[in-house]
Amino acid sequence: MAEQEKPSGRFIRNAQGYAAFIPDPLPPKLIWTPELTRALSDADRLIGKLAGEGSRLPNPHLLIRPFVRREAVLSSKIEGTRSSLGEVLAAEAGAAVEQSPDDLREVGNYVVALEYGIKRLNSLPLSLRLTRELHERLMKGARGGHATPGQFRRSQNWIGPPGCTLMNAIYVPPPPSDLMRCLGEWEKFLQDRSLPPLAQAGMMHSKFEAIHPFLDGNGRVGRLLITLFLIERKILPAPLLYLSAFFEATRRNYYDRLRGVVERSEWAEWLHYFLNGVARQSEDALGRAERINELLENWRKAVAGKQSKLPGRLVDFLAANPYLTLKKASRQLKVAFTTAQRAVEQLEKLGIVTEISGAERNRVYCAKKVLKILEEPARLIPETTR
Repeated sequence: MAEQEKPSGRFIRNAQGYAAFIPDPLPPKLIWTPELTRALSDADRLIGKLAGEGSRLPNPHLLIRPFVRREAVLSSKIEGTRSSLGEVLAAEAGAAVEQSPDDLREVGNYVVALEYGIKRLNSLPLSLRLTRELHERLMKGARGGHATPGQFRRSQNWIGPPGCTLMNAIYVPPPPSDLMRCLGEWEKFLQDRSLPPLAQAGMMHSKFEAIHPFLDGNGRVGRLLITLFLIERKILPAPLLYLSAFFEATRRNYYDRLRGVVERSEWAEWLHYFLNGVARQSEDALGRAERINELLENWRKAVAGKQSKLPGRLVDFLAANPYLTLKKASRQLKVAFTTAQRAVEQLEKLGIVTEISGAERNRVYCAKKVLKILEEPARLIPETTR
């Protein structure tokens, strides 16, 4: 067996006959080829541009909100939920949607967990404790009732197609008897300051997925940890970058690269893939934010000469959620229902929002141009070659 074809750990045969994988401690031995070095340099440059220019956007706090929801939708979609970003935003605005309440809850839990994690970093470093706390919020009220929120597993889990067993699973992570040792090594690695942070984030994510410490929710927690790691290391000032869009758009490569690390120690291949994701999503996030800001600025100019300032205030709210109901507008503006209605009608006359429900009562409006930007597929081609 060639050196690069050796697994990045050891497989141990259980008495029942299946083989479970125990990953080696991090970091791995890694040769920084010119190609991998260029990938790191590209990712560093573009995420730095996102961090710098993103912090100078007129309303970064408003724009972050829909981007967080977009990440939640796409991360949950990888695990099988079917909610769209439009449905999640419409439900938050108070509109009735037909999507499964369970799907909406899982996406909502992801948002809660991410926002909780960002605040928690002020008092607790990225650690096993914080990981459990994230999982507890992510899996609260989850379907199935077997998720044991906030608890590392005490039984063997496995990965494979529906209906498979331990004996024919694609992958079996460490047994419970080895779990805490593996997690202790992973937590120690989080404190390492000798590696390029973006490469360390990729290694951290790969090993977390290999350990698979929870009965459910491992993929979503693992993707949450990437965002939190970048914020903790001050690579990003706020949650501006989300890799779930890249992982979802390249799902087969994502799983193949993770498996390549386990089975053949293909760390360079995984990191090249991961760093390319960071670079492409940095470009993508900045482009979306800038286009939304351009729209909002044009709309502010369109309502600037109006007698009432309320339409302009509503335009700002559309950055956080392109859906509006009159009840929500009244609450946000802190004005009477009929006053909010007049403000929304002014936006409708200017073509900023469109009534989409067709209802006489409980009407729903949408800034379709903002929603279109948010729902566009991830861009996977570098800006310079498009």
